[in-house]
Amino acid sequence: MGAVRAAKLVIFDCDGVLVDSERLIQEVDMAMIGRLGWPITRDEIFAEHLGRSEAAIIANIERRVGRPVPADFISAKAAAYDSILRSRLVAVAGVSEAITLLRSGGARLCVASSSGHARIRLSLDLTGLRTFFADDQIFSAEDVAHGKPAPDLFLLAASRMSTSAQRCVVAEDSPAGVAAAKAAGMRVVGYCGLTPAGLLGDADLLVSQMTDLPAAIAAL
Repeated sequence: MGAVRAAKLVIFDCDGVLVDSERLIQEVDMAMIGRLGWPITRDEIFAEHLGRSEAAIIANIERRVGRPVPADFISAKAAAYDSILRSRLVAVAGVSEAITLLRSGGARLCVASSSGHARIRLSLDLTGLRTFFADDQIFSAEDVAHGKPAPDLFLLAASRMSTSAQRCVVAEDSPAGVAAAKAAGMRVVGYCGLTPAGLLGDADLLVSQMTDLPAAIAAL
């Protein structure tokens, strides 16, 4: 695990990497966006929304449907997310074991997610993963002017964690997240547990099981 020690900092995305939320979020999005007149598919969500900020997603929906979303759309969607996550959210299989192994190998960890702080913390609390991340190790797109695929969020996380970009490895499941990590000058492992592997082709390595993450990081 010497290479894991050399990595110094492992930056985790949250949705789809730490918590198995993508299927649940997609259920809500398909229903609510469909009611606006765009019968969005899972493939379109992967291609156009996965890993992007709320503002970018809303702008894309409005472009697709040709009008502004209703005034209560964002709050209604947030309430629907909250309800489905509280009833059905679980951690990604094997992620606790991967985190434990990474920590035992000397890696430091943090979270950098396109979700808001409230939802990140809720997700970590509901799945028991909050014990692995202190408040000052959690970063949100709310903290930066430009979300993924811009590098700002990952660069902020590295700066706050006092680590150079070259000493960071990012664990991501979205094309936007992979692009953001590469733009930040960081190495990235793409997790294709749900995301089609072809969408993560720019990652340095791919894993389909979270238990393979420590070995992938050690190989970089």
